[in-house]
Amino acid sequence: MQTANTTAIVTGGASGLGAATAAALAAAGSRVVALDLAAACEAGPSVEGVHYQPTDVTSEEEVRAAVAVASDDPSRPLRIVVNCAGIGPSTRILGRKGVHDLALFRKVVEINLVGSFTVMALAAEAIAQTEPDADGQRGVVINTASIAAFDGQVGQAAYSSSKGGIVGLTLPAARDLAQYGIRVVTIAPGIVETPMLATVSDEFRAGLAAGVPFPQRLARPEEYAKLALAIVDHDYLNGETIRMDGALRMAPR
Repeated sequence: MQTANTTAIVTGGASGLGAATAAALAAAGSRVVALDLAAACEAGPSVEGVHYQPTDVTSEEEVRAAVAVASDDPSRPLRIVVNCAGIGPSTRILGRKGVHDLALFRKVVEINLVGSFTVMALAAEAIAQTEPDADGQRGVVINTASIAAFDGQVGQAAYSSSKGGIVGLTLPAARDLAQYGIRVVTIAPGIVETPMLATVSDEFRAGLAAGVPFPQRLARPEEYAKLALAIVDHDYLNGETIRMDGALRMAPR
C-alpha cells in the first residue's frame, strides 16, 4: 500500500513511538492526524504534515470526532492507523501496600487494549467506505503490543494483560476486516528509548541495554516507525505479531 496521498491516524502521536511514526508517515507523503491528550498536543512537536488532534482514546465520542477529521478529504483517503497510545505503570498483585489497585488495572486495560480496539473499529468503519486500490486494498491497522505480552515481569500484571490482549486481537481482527481489504498487524517492541525512560539514570539504561543480545542497545523510536512503514508497504503481512526486541527475552524481574 502506498503512503503518498493518503491520510493516517497515529495515536499517542505527540511523543515517543507515535511522534516518530507520525513524522515518518508525513515524510513519506501522508497527511497525518496525530491523536493525543490535549496537554501532550500542546507541548508536543510541530511537524509539517501532522495535525495534532486532542483525543482521549477511551472516549468513543472523541475518537469518532478524530476519525471524522481524518476522513474529511476524499482526495487523501484514510488508509493507515497506527495505535501507539498507552501507559505502563508497575504494581505487584500483592505488595507492601496491599492488593493491586483495581481501578488502576482497569485503567491500563481501558487505555491500552480497549482504546486501541475503539480506534481500530471506528477507523475501520470509515476506511471501509473508501474506494479500494487496484489490488482491493483499503487500509492497514498497526497495533502496538510489547514483549511484556510474552515475558511479563514482576509488577507488570496489568500492562502484560493489556498487551497480551492486543496480541490475541490481531488474528481475529485481521479475519474480521479482510472482507473490507483492511489488514491488521501488531508490533511488539522490546525496550525502546522513549520519554518513559527519560527519568532514569544513564547507568540504569546501560544495564537495560546490556541484557539485549544484539544489537546491545535500546531500540530507537525511529526504528519502530521504520518497521511500521515497512508493514504498510508490504501487502502480504497480515494477522501477525512482529517482535522488535534484539532477541531479548525478559527475566522475571
